Amino acid sequence: MPTLDDLRDRLDRRRELSGQLKQLVVDRLDLPVDPDWITDDQALFGRGLELDSVDALELVVGLEFEFNVSVTDDDVAIFGSIGRLADHVEDELG
Repeated sequence: MPTLDDLRDRLDRRRELSGQLKQLVVDRLDLPVDPDWITDDQALFGRGLELDSVDALELVVGLEFEFNVSVTDDDVAIFGSIGRLADHVEDELG
């Protein structure tokens, strides 16, 4: 069973990863928003940040370059939100 310190460390790492992903989205896509404005559960496509398929390709390149993780055609669901992107990165990195 994880200790309270273990849980705090995991939460801190998750917050840091989410912040890095938000910054990646803003920087790679040259979005005119503050990364802190993006919530972890905000939709990236549709009524959220209104990203499109070209943006998705740019994010794939960014994820592969910045985090050394792979993204396949089967991983489309990871682009639902920052939280889902973070889940994918954590799963890939173990």
